[in-house]
Amino acid sequence: MEEVLVSESVQDVLDPSLAEKLVFNDAGLIPAIVQQYDSKEVLMMGWMDDVALARTLTTGRVWFYSRSRREYWRKGDTSGHVQYVKSAAMDCDADVLLITVDQVGVACHTGTRTCFTGRELEVVVGNADQAEETK
Repeated sequence: MEEVLVSESVQDVLDPSLAEKLVFNDAGLIPAIVQQYDSKEVLMMGWMDDVALARTLTTGRVWFYSRSRREYWRKGDTSGHVQYVKSAAMDCDADVLLITVDQVGVACHTGTRTCFTGRELEVVVGNADQAEETK
């Protein structure tokens, strides 16, 4: 098994030059989509504030802010299902984050690999051939 090097220093202050680029909601939070780095599988979505993001960027582990408990939590501390950070990016509007990780175990608190397993919605499937029909 490959050894993962993780910084043990926790930074609670987000770099001001990054903070000024990001668009947090009225509660001071930003959604973070978590994706498996190699398969590109979308694992979950969680909320981060500036402190959770600073910790995520500086510790090598993913941190979230729990809206219901009003506290910080590091993914895997109680479950053992750790998320090791591989990269982080913001979208074109700077109001959503994409965190790629190496997921250990399952990502969802229900015990499934992703939080989207078994939650598919019925859709009308489109395709590129329909482009001419919609003009």
